[in-house]
Amino acid sequence: MTDQPHLPFLDLIDTPEDLRKLPESDLIKLAVDVRSFLLHTLNICGGHFGANMGAVDLAIALHYVFDTPRDRLIWDVGHQAYPHKILTGRKHQLTSIRQTNGLAPFLARTESLYDAFGVGHSSTSISAALGMAIAAGIQGGDRQSIAVIGDGGLTGGMAFEALNHAGAIDANLIVVLNDNEMSISKNVGALTNYLSRIMSGKTYSHFRESSKKALSALPSMKALVKRTETHLKGMITPGALFEELGFHYFGPIDGHDLKMLVPLLKNIQALKGPRLLHVITTKGKGYAPAEADPIKYHAVKPGFLTIKKEENKTQVAPPTYSDIFGQWLSDVAEKDARLMAITPAMCEGSGMVAFAKNFPKQYIDVSIAEQHSVTLAAGMACEGLKPVVAIYSTFLQRAYDQLIHDVALQNLDVTFAIDRAGLVGGDGATHNGAFDLSYLRCIPNMVVMAPSDENECRQMLHTAYQYSGPAAVRYPRGAGPGVPIIAEFSSLPIGKAEVKRMGKKVAILAFGGMLAPALVAGEALDATVINMRFVKPLDETFILRLAQTHELIVTVEENAIQGGAGSGVSECLALHRQLVSVLHLGLPDRFIEHGDINDLLADCGLDSVGIIGSIEKALATYQRAKMSNSIAVEKDKNEIEN
Repeated sequence: MTDQPHLPFLDLIDTPEDLRKLPESDLIKLAVDVRSFLLHTLNICGGHFGANMGAVDLAIALHYVFDTPRDRLIWDVGHQAYPHKILTGRKHQLTSIRQTNGLAPFLARTESLYDAFGVGHSSTSISAALGMAIAAGIQGGDRQSIAVIGDGGLTGGMAFEALNHAGAIDANLIVVLNDNEMSISKNVGALTNYLSRIMSGKTYSHFRESSKKALSALPSMKALVKRTETHLKGMITPGALFEELGFHYFGPIDGHDLKMLVPLLKNIQALKGPRLLHVITTKGKGYAPAEADPIKYHAVKPGFLTIKKEENKTQVAPPTYSDIFGQWLSDVAEKDARLMAITPAMCEGSGMVAFAKNFPKQYIDVSIAEQHSVTLAAGMACEGLKPVVAIYSTFLQRAYDQLIHDVALQNLDVTFAIDRAGLVGGDGATHNGAFDLSYLRCIPNMVVMAPSDENECRQMLHTAYQYSGPAAVRYPRGAGPGVPIIAEFSSLPIGKAEVKRMGKKVAILAFGGMLAPALVAGEALDATVINMRFVKPLDETFILRLAQTHELIVTVEENAIQGGAGSGVSECLALHRQLVSVLHLGLPDRFIEHGDINDLLADCGLDSVGIIGSIEKALATYQRAKMSNSIAVEKDKNEIEN
C-alpha cells in the first residue's frame, strides 16, 4: 500500500462545508473512503487505530448535521479524532501526526478552528461543552454545543459531575455517548431504532411537554406518570439513569447506520435542553483483525498491514520499564497475599496483563478514575493491605489532592509506580510526565526515587514496597539502557546516592534516566558523575561534600527545572550557606510538544551533546566571573595602598 487509493467521495471533501453539499445517499460511500484513507495513511505513519475506525460514521454524521465550527463539537480524549481531522482540512497532513512539527496526536485549539477544545485526558468533554453552552446562552447565540464521550470516558467521575450540573440547569447541551465496548445486541435493532426516532420527533416532544403542563396541577398523578414512564423506559432502554439526571435520552442505536443516525441527529438538533444520544460502535470497524482484537489494534505501527509474522525467528525485544514493573508485581504477589495492584484503566500500558491473569484477586481496575484509585489504596492501607497504584505521571496529576490529603497526610503505606515519567514522544504535551518531581518532592512523608536502569527500577520498587509509608518510583516510557536484571531483591539505603565516576572541578548530579548522557558528558569533561537515585530525601551530606571539592555542581533531570530535583539541591546548598556555582539542566518552562523523543531531548539540551555544551558555557562564564572578581580585588587593593 504505497500508492494512495482512488477515493472519489473523500477527494471532494476538504471542509465540512464541502461535506454538507453531498446528498445523504452518498454518506455511506464517503465512510468507505475515509476508512480506506485511514488504513492507507496509518500504515505509513502509525497511530491510534481502532477507535478512529469506529468513529468514522459518527464524525461524518455530526459534521453533516451541525454547522461546525460555529456549532461547538468537543471530542473526549481524542483517540477517535482522526476522522474529524480528515474532514476538517487536515487529511493531507495526517501522515505527519505525532511526529516532530506534525499534526497533534489529539485535538488542539492552536491547530484548527474546528478543534473547539484541546483534549488528551479523559472525561473532560461534557464539562467543556456545558461551559460553552452556558456562554452561548449568555451571549444570546443559538449555536449548539455537542460533547462526544466514550463509555470508558464516562467512567470518570468528572463526567457525572458535568451531567448532574447540566441536567439541574436545563442546559442546551447535546451529549453523544459513543459506546464501543459492547457488541450490537438484541436491543439495538429495528424496534429500538424506531422508538428512538419517534422519541426524538416533534410529535413525541410536544406530547411530552404538554402532558407535563397538564399534570402540573395534579402532583400525585404527575409523579405516577413519571414513575411509569421511567420504569417502562428502563425495561426497553438503558436510559433511565440519564433521564433521572434531567436528560432527554435517545438510543441506543447503531452508530454505523448513517441512514438512521443523520435523521435522528437532525431531530435531536431541533430540540432544546440537555439531550443524550447513545450510539453503539465497533472499534476497528471495517478492518476485521481490529474488530476481533481491539486491544491489539488500539494503536498501530507503520507498516502494520504488511509486517510478516516473524516474531519467533530472531530478535526478542528488550524489556520496557513497564515490563519490569509487571514482572516485579508477579514476583511479589507469589510471596505476599497483602499486595493489591490498582490501575485506572491502564492494564496493558502499565505492563499488568500477565499479573491480572495470574493474580485476579489481587488486581483491581477502577476504570478511568484516578482520584478513586488513590483513595481506594488509602483505605486498603488502613486495613493492613499493601496497595500498589500503577499510574502514569500525567494522570497522577488528576489525583493530587487525594495523594496529599488521603495518603501522605495520614502517612499510609502506599506504593506508587509512576510510569511515563519525563517525555513520551508522540503523545505530546498532554501526556508528558514533566512535573512529577516538582509536585511530589514538596509533599511531607513522601519518598521519591528515580531509577537510572532496569535493575535499579526493580530494586527501587522493592525498596518502596518495604518502606512503611508513601513511596513513589518514577520511571520513563520504553526500554532502558539494557542492564541485566537481578532476580534477588535488595533494599536501597533510603536517601543515599552513589558515585559512578570521580573527576575534577565539575560534579554532575544525575537523576533517573539522565545518568546515561551524564556519564558520556563526564568522560568528555573529566567530571564527577553521581547517580542521585533519591529525589526525596536527597543525600544532603554527599551534596555538601561535593560543594567543598568542586567548582561547579550540575543537576540533570527529565522534569521541569522549576521546583524539580535540582531546586532541592540548591535549597540544600542555600540552607547550609555553601557558596558554589550551580547549573540546573532539565525541561524548559514551556509545554513540550509531540515528536521523536531523541529529537525532543536534544532540543531541550538533555542529550550528551547538550549537557556538554551547557557545562562548557557555564565553566566559561564562571572563569570570566572569577577573573573579573580577581581584577576588582586587585584594583581595590591598589587603591587602598595608594
